[in-house]
Amino acid sequence: MAEDGRVPVLVGRRRETELLTAALVQAVDGASGSTVLLRGDAGVGKSTLLAWAERAARERGFTVLRAVGTEAETDLTFGALHQAFWAQLSRSGALSAHQRDALESAFGVRSGTPSGFAVGTAALALLEEAARTAPVLLLLDDLHWIDSSSATVFAFLHRRCAELPVVIAGATRPDGPAAQTWSAEAVDVQALPRTDAALLLGHRYPELAAPARDRVLTEAAGNPLALVELPRQLAAGQQRGTAPLPERLPLGRKLERMFAERLRDVTPEVGHLLLLGALATGPDFSDGGWLRAIADDNAREVLERVEADGLARLDPAGQLVFRHPLVRTAVVSAASDTARREAHRALSEAFAPDDPRRLVHEAAAALLPDEELAHRLQEAGRDLARRGGDAEGALLLERAAALSPSSCDRARRLTWAAVMSAHGGQLRHTAALVEELKTSTVPQDVAPLFAYAVVYADQSHHVDFESSAALLPTALDTLTAPGADTFGGLLEQVYFKLLLAATYTDDPWAWRALERHREKVSEAGRLCLRAWTDPGPDTATALREVAGQLTEEQEAGAAWLLLWTASALDCPEGDLWQRFTGPHGYATQGSFAKAKCHQDFLLGHWDQAAVCLREAEIADELGYHTNALMFRQYHAHFLAGRGDEAGLREIEQAIRPTATRARMRYVLDRLTHLRGLAALAHQRYEEAYAHFCEITPPGRPPGGPPWHHALVFDLVTAAVHTGRHEEAQAHLAVGHTARSTEISGRHAFLYAAATALTTTDDEADDAYRAAYAVPGAERWAFDLARLRLAHGSWLRRRHRPGAREPLRAAHHTFRRLQAAPWARRCEEELRAAGESVTLPPDGPAEGPSGLTGQELRIARLAATGLTNKEIGRRLQLSPRTVGAHLYKVFPKLGITSRAALAHALDGT
Repeated sequence: MAEDGRVPVLVGRRRETELLTAALVQAVDGASGSTVLLRGDAGVGKSTLLAWAERAARERGFTVLRAVGTEAETDLTFGALHQAFWAQLSRSGALSAHQRDALESAFGVRSGTPSGFAVGTAALALLEEAARTAPVLLLLDDLHWIDSSSATVFAFLHRRCAELPVVIAGATRPDGPAAQTWSAEAVDVQALPRTDAALLLGHRYPELAAPARDRVLTEAAGNPLALVELPRQLAAGQQRGTAPLPERLPLGRKLERMFAERLRDVTPEVGHLLLLGALATGPDFSDGGWLRAIADDNAREVLERVEADGLARLDPAGQLVFRHPLVRTAVVSAASDTARREAHRALSEAFAPDDPRRLVHEAAAALLPDEELAHRLQEAGRDLARRGGDAEGALLLERAAALSPSSCDRARRLTWAAVMSAHGGQLRHTAALVEELKTSTVPQDVAPLFAYAVVYADQSHHVDFESSAALLPTALDTLTAPGADTFGGLLEQVYFKLLLAATYTDDPWAWRALERHREKVSEAGRLCLRAWTDPGPDTATALREVAGQLTEEQEAGAAWLLLWTASALDCPEGDLWQRFTGPHGYATQGSFAKAKCHQDFLLGHWDQAAVCLREAEIADELGYHTNALMFRQYHAHFLAGRGDEAGLREIEQAIRPTATRARMRYVLDRLTHLRGLAALAHQRYEEAYAHFCEITPPGRPPGGPPWHHALVFDLVTAAVHTGRHEEAQAHLAVGHTARSTEISGRHAFLYAAATALTTTDDEADDAYRAAYAVPGAERWAFDLARLRLAHGSWLRRRHRPGAREPLRAAHHTFRRLQAAPWARRCEEELRAAGESVTLPPDGPAEGPSGLTGQELRIARLAATGLTNKEIGRRLQLSPRTVGAHLYKVFPKLGITSRAALAHALDGT
């Protein structure tokens, strides 16, 4: 259930609402009355369904009567009946004296003890009177707690109102008396499916971070009350993802009352067994080994009592399966601290002394600082991190810090926890740990590690690179000193972070520090620096060789360097990407995803464009705001290629201010390039030329990162179309002198394509064909299509044969990429060549009124009544992107509102 103001809005529940609606409609039509009895566990949403029914009934003109059973009033005679009918009695003049006496006696207005039958007939008379003016809905919530005298009258009314326009809607627990005694067939209200549960949770808590959201969804198990209540018990930092979640989620008062009922009367033996089973989670106890922790000869007998009570059962694998996940949580919450520690201690003894799984329970059982245990936790955590379990290892390091007798050891372990937490995707928590560490004294021996943690939080979370140049050069000096502690490969990670800062900001201090230490890092580190500063003809080959020689353990440390090297070279090596899709933390997975997004653009996999926005949202949720910015920048490439200038402006408005504040020249230059690319799509060549010259003026060696060299095709295209042939030739010449063609296969193709545009008529056709023949040319789908368009146009204008073939091929590619302006230019050229353009069977690149395929899909979903957020979930887009598409759809269709969409799209 969600709420808009005070009105309940249901998520899912189609079957239940259809039954309730049918009952209401039947009463309005005067056909007959009916009863709908909702049955389900506590918190499953029965009351919300009744509230929905009440709203629906009032909208149809019903008179609504209601009563709610309460545990405290189960012994109050006719208490619930009083709630439902007192207002009707005070206004009624239709009752006989005998009927009024019966009801007033039942309600305590006058003395007497009326029979249940007399009260029932009087209540029926009130219903009949009310139903003469409007249909009636009688709502009975929590029937299992309604006093027995009222329940008898309600059952009487249920049997007698079939001929009246009266609907009785009740809700009860599965074991409530109404569920067994009422003749109405009960409607079992089940837990929400996970999809609906996620919708409800997202509606109530849209800012809930992914880890908390996933944990709540798992523990609530579709129970709507739990979905609403559990997040409220979390601290603000836990909701935002800046602090780790507790081992068990606190229930809150409502949930505690709900589940504590079943635990109130259990014996100490049963309670002890339940607590052990609740704490013995995961595969460590899948063989039933937790039962060995029970020093009771009667364990099996106790277990039988647990199963008889319906609280839990032992599954074939030997684990205790609770009736609901929150029963497990309630068991743990209800236990005292002492009982929990004793249970953890007993569970730890189920493992051998040297078994690392024993540590978790030993730590939970510990009450006082314990250096020996803290040291063991530290080693286990670092071992987990070496095997890719950074987030899990960080939790062990934090436990070790809490058990550390020495404040210095505590700071050391917290520093390690901050770094490992970042690598594991818990960046907000890393930032919080860094702030905590700043208030204490960090030992000098972990200063490089602390500097790395500070920079990591600043770079990735705060989008701030000032601390990189201030702290990392000193950290490199310390790490490369003779006999220095390397912190398990920290040198490579610090070097990469400084390299990242240098490439993003072009800070000269950062470049100088990188050069100073280049001979002290691994081949992967030296290779990455070379790729971004002076890529030679063998850099791509060296990348493949270095990647091929890495062991699995080395991959975790070198992954970022190799991925960033490949990105510098526009070198899409499929085998390389596959190396890093295994069990690595988010930091590595995020680097992989960024590299792949850009490669998808280069290779023409434009159907994956929406992935960029999905990854941006994931990155923002996890606190990796620089990653989110980069993902949006990569998405801007697809928009620019398609000529979608409105979408490009939206992306630029979102990321340019942050990039400007952080002095991210890399991003700012990319945005300038993309403005020019979009201008090319719309044939505004003068504007495009000006943008490209801001980055790499013609005739000047294309210094800076390798992607500056790759601008040659764009710049030469704009130059040729504006009559600047000499500038185009000069730019090609300096590029060849700088050996730009040898950076990668893509650079070789782009220079060949640019050369074809500037070649004289006698040799131009051969130059175009030479560009086609560059090895791997077919991989660069968008650039190849542009070359074919230029070639076909050149052939047609010179009345040479063969123009249609490259134009058709280009047209097919542009349509597949949804690059509508480029596709239209192909169509114009083909018509000019005498060909009647007929689109393939899969339909036009644009829909009715010029809608693109994506716009048409969004418009059709919006026409069904879905919100932007719901459409975004289906198409894996952000709600803002959906809104931007609709902003363009409305004027194309000649409408001004969503309400007109269905009619405007009729027949499409």
